[in-house]
Amino acid sequence: MTLKNKKILIVIGGGIAAYKSLDLIRLLKKNDMEVKTILTKSGREFVTPLSLSTLTNSKTFESMFDIESESEIDHIMLSRWADIILVMPTTANFMSKLSLGKAEDLATTVLLAANKDIILVPAMNVRMWLHKATQSNLKTLQDYGYLFIGPEKGEMACGEFGEGKMSSPRQIFSYLKNYFDKRNIVKERKLRALVTAGPTREYIDPVRYISNESSGKQGYEIAIALNKLGVKTTLISGPSKLAYPKGIKVKKVISADEMLNEVKKTLPVDLAVCTAAVTDIKPSQKNKNKIKKSKLNLKSISFIKNNDILEFLSKNNRNRPQVVAGFSAETRDVIKNSSLKMRNKNCDFIFANDVSRKEIGFNSDFNKVSMIDQKGNIKILPKNKKSFIANKIAQILLDKLIDDRNIN
Repeated sequence: MTLKNKKILIVIGGGIAAYKSLDLIRLLKKNDMEVKTILTKSGREFVTPLSLSTLTNSKTFESMFDIESESEIDHIMLSRWADIILVMPTTANFMSKLSLGKAEDLATTVLLAANKDIILVPAMNVRMWLHKATQSNLKTLQDYGYLFIGPEKGEMACGEFGEGKMSSPRQIFSYLKNYFDKRNIVKERKLRALVTAGPTREYIDPVRYISNESSGKQGYEIAIALNKLGVKTTLISGPSKLAYPKGIKVKKVISADEMLNEVKKTLPVDLAVCTAAVTDIKPSQKNKNKIKKSKLNLKSISFIKNNDILEFLSKNNRNRPQVVAGFSAETRDVIKNSSLKMRNKNCDFIFANDVSRKEIGFNSDFNKVSMIDQKGNIKILPKNKKSFIANKIAQILLDKLIDDRNIN
């Protein structure tokens, strides 16, 4: 896949590894990519504006208050110009600034105002990288949506060995190539997805219903993450208090039957992600009027099973999505029960979570899931914000979709 004319904005931080930015620029230019640079004050101690301008054939940006060009509003213009933004090296201090949302110079202002993906390439002493403050900032930045390349394990300029060494220019280039290749595939193939989210309600009468505690947060975040990757996404949502995501088609439903009907209308798609906590049963008959308490006889209310939406999608011989993923909310034997569910439903992935724990799962901003595939492989996505978990899941599913398409 060609990288010609892709536009890369590189922010150069203050670290001994800053000199590697020159090698990366040579590699990018050799592959016909356009490059602009922002040189931080501390970065100037390691590389010169002249060397950057010579390699990029473009002005090196340094100051917020450049009288020659600030009329163009550089901090907006630069981020809008770029296809992606790269920060190398990203020091511990720079990570701290970004985690606080600071905009104290041109570099941090551009990043805060950016509407493009931002890749951070950390480089620091191993003790600095492993420090609790840095690791806390790492989690915060990942939750904000920043992407990371490295760091690697190796010998550092200070003579110590460990994690903290900056990734090489060729590793960074390989990451960028893979990044653009995937987005080109998504764009060319016009990949589509549907995501179900939230609870469903099964009414006994006009005021009473059966439901569950699902907020819909995880499903909404997955829809946002897929849309951000360029996949045209439809979100089919049960009753939820969440604001509908911008730029995503949303279909509102109440019951399981309504959700299934909307799923059928949305097909065909390439990818289906069933995060909705669909109510398994419903009254065999809904009363038109409220049942008076004096006449409420539980023995007279009979229930039947709802149709299984995940199973319908996975076993749909005519319109089965290329990749089908489901969620399994369990309170015990999480892996065992979820693995059994995946086999019974015939889906490609199950993302299992333990909803007995109040700090994760239903009505929480956090989650911890175990990804299980058809081969029985299990990958743990540790506790983190649901937005971060969603980004990881979206990438896993997109990789699977692209790999399957390439094989087929």
